[in-house]
Amino acid sequence: MQESGNETVLDQKGMARAITRISHEILERNNGAESVVLIGIIKRGADIAKRIAEKLRAIEEIEVPVGLLDINLYRDDVHHKLDQPIIQRTEILFDVVDRNVILVDDVLFTGRTIRAALDAIIDFGRPRSIQLAVLIDRGHRELPIRPDYVGKNIPTSKDDRVLVRVRDRDQTDRVFIERGALKRKTSSEDNLSTNKTGEDEKR
Repeated sequence: MQESGNETVLDQKGMARAITRISHEILERNNGAESVVLIGIIKRGADIAKRIAEKLRAIEEIEVPVGLLDINLYRDDVHHKLDQPIIQRTEILFDVVDRNVILVDDVLFTGRTIRAALDAIIDFGRPRSIQLAVLIDRGHRELPIRPDYVGKNIPTSKDDRVLVRVRDRDQTDRVFIERGALKRKTSSEDNLSTNKTGEDEKR
């Protein structure tokens, strides 16, 4: 699956190197993997968390627990959106108390998804620490959140869309940028609202 006309920032080999580097940094910071658990934000954050777990197993010969986290009910805009969020199944089948939790997501943008994830994790107990690993940090933070592990920092405009593709879900490993895609989407939605209501609705 290849999307043409977009700017690739990580190919298959680049993603593999980024995940390997993150895995080694996790082991170094936590003096091994014995105290570590991984929680990936659904969908592709969870996919990347599983890949990190595979790499940790290959390096340390230890099975690191992996949990899957749906943050939709913890979003700070859930009561303001007209469309109700699609709730997926959170699976954290281990104790987070006194563990070093590595929260994993694919792209870090405003930080609001991570804020929601932190609230969700705390509902499961009090970890020793919560560390953040992201494949891509694209900047434009709206909250004071900074990752501990980053696969790649990329400069973007707020109007750009950063998309991650992973082999288990998308049959390919790739990260690419659609320049100006969010601006075009907003413009298209505004035009649709105008056609339906006769008013130019602002969102």
